Amino acid sequence: MGLKKIFSGSEILAMALQTRIEAAGIGVVVKNNIQAARTSGFGQSGQAVEVFVEEYNMAKAEPIIEAFKMGE
Repeated sequence: MGLKKIFSGSEILAMALQTRIEAAGIGVVVKNNIQAARTSGFGQSGQAVEVFVEEYNMAKAEPIIEAFKMGE
C-alpha cells in the first residue's frame, strides 16, 4: 500500500501532529524539505514539511488529524 499525505506546513506543526499520531501507535513518514534545502545550499520553501501515513492506517489516524485541525 502507499502513503497518504495528511499535512503540509511548518516544521513545528508537523512535529506536533507527528507526536499525536505516533502516540496512537501509528507510524508516520516526515519529509522535511527545509532540511533538504539547507543541506543543498538553497533557501526555504513555503509548505516545507510534509507528514504521511500508510493508507491502511488512515481510518485510525483520521480522528486524530481532525482533532488537530480543530485545535484540540
